[in-house]
Amino acid sequence: MSQDSTSHQWKTLDQDLNRLSRLEAATMYSARPLVGVGISLVFVTLAALAAALFTGGEPQGLAVVVAAAFGAYMALNIGANDVANNMGPAVGAKALSMLGAIAIAAICESAGALLAGGDVVSTISKGIIDPQGLADGRVFVWAMMAALLSASIWVNIATWIGAPVSTTHSVVGGVMGAGIAAAGLGTVSWPTMGAIAASWVISPLLGGVIAAAMLAFIKWRVIYVADKIAAARVWVPVLIGVMSAAFATYLSIKGLSHVMKIGLPLALTIGAAAGVLVWLISVPFIRRQSRGMENRNRSLKTLFRLPLVVSAGLLSFAHGANDVANAVGPLAAVVYAQQSAEVAGEVSIPLWVMVIGALGISFGLVLFGPKLIGMVGSQITKLNPMRAYCVALSAAVTVIAASWLGLPVSSTHIAVGGVFGVGFFREWYMERRARRIADNRPVAQRIARQERARRKLVRRSHFMTIVAAWVVTVPAAALLSALCFWLLQGLGF
Repeated sequence: MSQDSTSHQWKTLDQDLNRLSRLEAATMYSARPLVGVGISLVFVTLAALAAALFTGGEPQGLAVVVAAAFGAYMALNIGANDVANNMGPAVGAKALSMLGAIAIAAICESAGALLAGGDVVSTISKGIIDPQGLADGRVFVWAMMAALLSASIWVNIATWIGAPVSTTHSVVGGVMGAGIAAAGLGTVSWPTMGAIAASWVISPLLGGVIAAAMLAFIKWRVIYVADKIAAARVWVPVLIGVMSAAFATYLSIKGLSHVMKIGLPLALTIGAAAGVLVWLISVPFIRRQSRGMENRNRSLKTLFRLPLVVSAGLLSFAHGANDVANAVGPLAAVVYAQQSAEVAGEVSIPLWVMVIGALGISFGLVLFGPKLIGMVGSQITKLNPMRAYCVALSAAVTVIAASWLGLPVSSTHIAVGGVFGVGFFREWYMERRARRIADNRPVAQRIARQERARRKLVRRSHFMTIVAAWVVTVPAAALLSALCFWLLQGLGF
């Protein structure tokens, strides 16, 4: 065989191997989402088996098994959608890698759910349904199962289209729809639903305004001063102290309530003490960290990085403590109703139910969370550690303010509203600055108004998609829940 012929054969073989390599890579890429789906199905199956084990031998145990599967599915969706709001800004600001954010969030979410998650949860979510309308135990079980399944489906759809939605509102819509299907419109507490609807506006506005105000303060007192480092040594510890005070207050209300009764005045006192203590610790830490830094904005970003990472972890802990009930509250209600043959407004959550919720949130985050983490962190508006810190601080302060005022706000709406608030404030500030510069330039060198208007710092397509998803969450979940209720009723679990 000639040398040319041999060379041609090797070249042909190389081309064939390259084609196979590309085919293999394409197959692995296309199969990657199926891995997450497969692991999710295994987790849902294990949750159902655990329910069968813990309720073995009890009458009508099938309902608990199915409800456990629905609860596990809901927990997966909470992890995929809701956690992005806490970790997205830190990842977008490059204070955390995606892998680091997922690891911290998984640990903190699970710890929050298991250590500070509610021992007692309202089964008729926030009193939106009259328990007398669901006095029949079987009807009550169908309603809770329908609420879980419908909320899960809706959050799954929202995650697929890239819209961070409120899982609390999804469960509320699910409970409302099932209640209407079971007992008619009269069973719904419409004043409560009106307050929840008002929170669609209140939550993002509060989050956006506070985040924008914090960014304005940082620009005024730290960024646009002659000696940035000296200003940062004064104000960064103060901001860290404020953040610590907000979280200590929130976690006192959530966590210590299991040990003793904590009112808001005492929680605020604990928060103030924690804030002062952390401020005192932060002063020498920031002074040491800033030693030798150049007088430029890049140095400031470094000083905000560690506080931002800590705040993201605390937000995840608080979220796990607060939102695990969205996954396991209705499941706990089904377990109680099946064990006692009674309907109760509040029930204790068994440990195995809490474990399903905590693990489900972590699995959902690891398997499906990166999509929305990336969207919230970098696709709405550009974030750096200072802007992301304003979002985190806004989320903590707004939740405390809302608790004090008794407003039913959504942590999802607050966090995403904070991102929008930072972006729109930057747009306003840059437009104001551009106009001022343009007024001092010759007419030929000025940027046209239309060109300035085109240079938006917030992506309008994401803004419209997210707002639309917020508006339709409750009615969409309610409609799905009514359909699920009639289906479950027909199947007769």
